Amino acid sequence: HRMQEQGQQLAIIATLATSAAAFSVSPQKAAQAAAVSAAVAASAAAPALAYDAAAGEGIFNANCAACHAGGQNVIMPDKTLEKEALEAYLAGGRNVNAVITQVTNGKNAMPAFGGRLDEADIQNVAQYVIDTSEAGWDE
Repeated sequence: HRMQEQGQQLAIIATLATSAAAFSVSPQKAAQAAAVSAAVAASAAAPALAYDAAAGEGIFNANCAACHAGGQNVIMPDKTLEKEALEAYLAGGRNVNAVITQVTNGKNAMPAFGGRLDEADIQNVAQYVIDTSEAGWDE
């Protein structure tokens, strides 16, 4: 299956290169277009999940609020879910993927939720945490 995907990507790149030559596009521009198309083809294999804000909030309230109510942290008070704390303390910085990693694998006193929540739930709660940290938590 992987070989078939690579073959399709090469066919796309070859088509772009041929088209670029036909339309007098510079080799540099053709290479850029090929790189972009390869990235698009690769990302199409793993579509992003749609974010459900209400589900994210519900998952947070059911699984996270015991320790993180109002974006706080009852175990380690400095490591809150406030924007500045996430930027300072979250491995990988304040972004959805870093929150997904933390929720999935746990760290220090925080348990791993990878075995308890499915991928969509973790994606939703991670996006909820990022969005709410941006808007500001209600204390």
